[in-house]
Amino acid sequence: MVEDKESEKIKLKKLKEMLGRGASQKKEISLQERKKPVFNRPVEVTDATLTEVVSNNSLVVVDCWAPWCGPCYMVAPVVEELARDYAGKILFGKLNVDENRRTAMQHQIMSIPTMLVFKNGKLVDRIIGAMPKQMLEPKITRYLKLQ
Repeated sequence: MVEDKESEKIKLKKLKEMLGRGASQKKEISLQERKKPVFNRPVEVTDATLTEVVSNNSLVVVDCWAPWCGPCYMVAPVVEELARDYAGKILFGKLNVDENRRTAMQHQIMSIPTMLVFKNGKLVDRIIGAMPKQMLEPKITRYLKLQ
C-alpha cells in the first residue's frame, strides 16, 4: 500500500516536471497561456493525475487503452499524429485501463479504445472504437470551434 502511494507520488512528480517543460507558441498569446507547455505527443495519464491534467487544460482527449488490445494499437498512431497536429490546442493523454481501474470504473469504460473528451474540466464526449484519422479528427476538433 505504501509502495502504491509512493509510486503514484513519483508519477505525479514526473507529470509535473513534464508539464513544466515545453516550447511556447510563437504567435501572440496571453501571459497565462505562455506558462502552459505545448505537447506534441500524448502524455501518460493515471488515476492520480487525471484531475490535474483535465483541470489545467481547456481541451483534453484521453485515449483509454490496454496493452493486450489490438484496436488500441491501431488507433495509437492516429492519436500521436493528432497530438502533433494540434499541439498547443488539444492535449492528448493515454490512460492504461489495466493500471488505472479507478478512472476506468468512474467513467464506465466498457470498450476500448475509448476516447474521453474533456472541455473546460468537464466530460463532453466519449468516442468508442478505433477509426481512421479522417473519421476521428472531426469528432474531436469540433470542440475547438466551441471555445
